[in-house]
Amino acid sequence: MNDIRRSILWVVFGLSMVLIWDKWQIHNGHKPTFFPGAAPAVTAPAASNGQPAATGNGSVPAAGQAAAPAAAGETPAAAPGAVAQRHEITTDVFKLVFNSEGGSLIGAELLKHAEATRQSKDQSEKPFTLLTQGGEHIYVAQTGLIGGNFPTHKTPMTLVGNPTALADGQNELQVRFESAEVGGVKLVKTYTLTRGRYDIGVQHEVLNASGQTVTPQLYLQLVRDGSKLSSETPFYSTFTGPAVYTNEKKYQKIEFADIEKNKAEFIKSSSDGYVAMVQHYFASAWLLGDGVARENFARKIDNNLFAVGTITPLTAIEPGQSKGVQTRLFLGPQEEKVLETIAPGLELVKDYGWLTILAKPLYWLLEKIHGFVGNWGWSIVLLVVLIKAAFYWLNASAYRSMAKMKKINPRIMEMRERLKGNPQAMQQEMMKMYREEKVNPLGGCFPILIQIPVFIALYWVLLSSVEMRNAPWMAWITDLSSPDPYFILPLVMAVTTMIQTALNPLPPDPLQAKLMWLMPLMFSVMFFFFPSGLVLYWITNNVLTIAQQAVINKSMGVPLKFSMPNFKA
Repeated sequence: MNDIRRSILWVVFGLSMVLIWDKWQIHNGHKPTFFPGAAPAVTAPAASNGQPAATGNGSVPAAGQAAAPAAAGETPAAAPGAVAQRHEITTDVFKLVFNSEGGSLIGAELLKHAEATRQSKDQSEKPFTLLTQGGEHIYVAQTGLIGGNFPTHKTPMTLVGNPTALADGQNELQVRFESAEVGGVKLVKTYTLTRGRYDIGVQHEVLNASGQTVTPQLYLQLVRDGSKLSSETPFYSTFTGPAVYTNEKKYQKIEFADIEKNKAEFIKSSSDGYVAMVQHYFASAWLLGDGVARENFARKIDNNLFAVGTITPLTAIEPGQSKGVQTRLFLGPQEEKVLETIAPGLELVKDYGWLTILAKPLYWLLEKIHGFVGNWGWSIVLLVVLIKAAFYWLNASAYRSMAKMKKINPRIMEMRERLKGNPQAMQQEMMKMYREEKVNPLGGCFPILIQIPVFIALYWVLLSSVEMRNAPWMAWITDLSSPDPYFILPLVMAVTTMIQTALNPLPPDPLQAKLMWLMPLMFSVMFFFFPSGLVLYWITNNVLTIAQQAVINKSMGVPLKFSMPNFKA
């Protein structure tokens, strides 16, 4: 029975590692290694030839048709000799760069977020760059019309006036681009920038001077290369890529690899939701109003270049008439409370996966604690203390069972040695000993198993929260989202893990005893590369576990003696 108990404990430990690994894989946009059914099913329609596409009758293309507009970087068909101009606009939260080619947004720096983390070698205070065009990285927001010979994101546009910055005391700034007539149709884009906000109003006005009725379709797309972030390590990673949200299927991540193979699936026709491009801590998203019919798409448009977007039909526009469509573009950090106020479901770009039901309350509690203490590091410590307090009696039951096992462990070892040639007698003697001492070999397993989802959920809360980025704790820890530069916290964690392991009873089998020590130590090595906030959380949990286990051992008369296997044997 002792072997059975130990085997179940290893199953619990192994299952927790498997769950963390699979959640990592899913969060990173890959198919899960161990539970393939856990990954959301998402796909893209077939890629077009790179030109704005439309059906012959001008209606929204059916699913699977080439529905996406032209690829970034092509030469405009209209006005071949035109030279694109860049226009920089600054607000209190943005430094934006617009391109006169299509009035597209090709640059966005987030002024309240630094490019480099405080514990990195680069101590530059340069603002974080989200959108960019140039060099090896491309990430832009584009819009235009399809369904005929209409202005697209490649059509030259003129900036009206000379806006440069949101002035002190000014709450809003409008940036207006107007195209020349293409096929008798003119497109006007008006960006409305609001103080303190990361969502930008984008009004599209279509004016028909063609002399005939037109029925264009408006497309909104985000174009990004498929490269991963340079900050990722082999030990932990986060999802980078497109996502689609609808009320029907909720949040659907799309892997770049699946787009390239044209084999993933997602909801294409909808009248709600959004399309987004997601990376660690930050996201962008195009938002249409609820009730507006749209076709979502995701496709490859060039080598290592992908687009996610949506197309909405406009009602027929008579000659001399105009039609307006109000949209919004979000560019910013994944601050959960802010995202919830912008659009339903937008907070899901901060992805907790299948543990969302546990992770969201944990984040809420963490944020409330931070409201009192004003330090995210101490907030993590206090949150773990509260969780351990909530599970105190459950843990106490597990630790009492372990203490009983540790107390009789010498007798079990002696009995196993004495009866090693008679397994049947050994099993009978062991069962008799358990009955006499009222020991349940499985008593320490189930309380631990119940808590595993909670601690995995907290793990993903800390890994996903942009609030940890550049957030100091104390002394040398100036950024909870980066690894400890001196490896002090990982070393402390390794030591506490060893102490915690030593307080547990050794399994009678020598090989199992060695594995019981080696596996946690190998797991600790990974934390040398983990964000400091995650390591701090794990250390706090270890210390509290050690304290409770030591108190229970003492109360039950179990001597404070560390169990060490014989590694020489």
